[in-house]
Amino acid sequence: TSLPAFPETDPAMGAAARRAPEQEQSCKATEDFDAAKPPPFRIGDVRAAVPAHCWRKSPLRSLSYVARDVAVVAALAGAAWWLNSWAVWPLYWAAQGTMFWALFVLGHDCGHGSFSDSGTLNSVVGHLLHTFILVPYNGWRISHRTHHQNHGHIDKDESWHPWYRSPGKNGSHFNPSSDLFSPKERLDVIVSTTCWFTMIALLIAMACVFGLVPVLKLYGVPYAVFVMWLDLVTYLHHHGHQDLPWYRGEEWSYLRGGLTTVDRDYGWINNIHHDIGTHVIHHLFPQIPHYHLVEATKAARPVLGRYYREPEKSGPLPLHLFHVLLRSLRVDHFVSDVGDVVFYQTDPSLNGDNWTKNGKHK
Repeated sequence: TSLPAFPETDPAMGAAARRAPEQEQSCKATEDFDAAKPPPFRIGDVRAAVPAHCWRKSPLRSLSYVARDVAVVAALAGAAWWLNSWAVWPLYWAAQGTMFWALFVLGHDCGHGSFSDSGTLNSVVGHLLHTFILVPYNGWRISHRTHHQNHGHIDKDESWHPWYRSPGKNGSHFNPSSDLFSPKERLDVIVSTTCWFTMIALLIAMACVFGLVPVLKLYGVPYAVFVMWLDLVTYLHHHGHQDLPWYRGEEWSYLRGGLTTVDRDYGWINNIHHDIGTHVIHHLFPQIPHYHLVEATKAARPVLGRYYREPEKSGPLPLHLFHVLLRSLRVDHFVSDVGDVVFYQTDPSLNGDNWTKNGKHK
């Protein structure tokens, strides 16, 4: 079965792990740690380790990050338009695309309810931020919730697959009748889709007034950079370690699924995109505001033990992640149809003779 990985309750712990025979060597377990075994702690133990203040949300603090990011976006656009030099445009595209990604992360927090305790504030800010970067807020919010609630489950997770849904799954973030949504969520989807088309209309109007090329230079290319950030970060938070299991049936639990995510270090960009690289604790407890994730992770690490995979430290720019990405694309191809706890394997036909079937380098 081809399964690219992407895509709040506390179910009971799974039964003892049962791996398919051909998966035995694909598990990169070290001496005293087997990622396929259930952890010796419960999600309540992890929750208890997180300081109480890490759960508190400050609307003013959250809005201050929105104000900061919007100010930076406006300043970058103004400076690029004023300088209008080909020596500046590539730098602008990289910086502005990264800021679009930062806006997405704040809208993502609105979708989780970690922005504030006010559903109205979360919805208004989430729609404004996501609509600006052409993301249908409610459509994405609902499917992302499904991803969190089922992460690591082979049949139910919303797996990562660029531009369209996972193999065997149908639906659209824009269609209120999609199987992604329940009947009571259809009005929400209509609202977000209407906002999305309004933004498209605004961009078309700007192109008619100012010309297509200026709109592409100021908005279109940064948007493409934002999409690259979205795909890169999402992929790396769910790939890149060969001891990340997938589960079937009773072996899956919310805790075990959440522990198959990976933290990443982005160097000085961590602060710009609101510590989204602190991903394990976010997956377990998406209600924690982004500005408490680092502290919450430090507090929970003694409980998580080896089930927390320490991220490789980054230099000023996270160039090391390109190596991680390329390596993962070479070895993480499919999981077996047999077994309740399975790991990625490698299709040797995709890589020549340098890689074995189980993803081990010869």
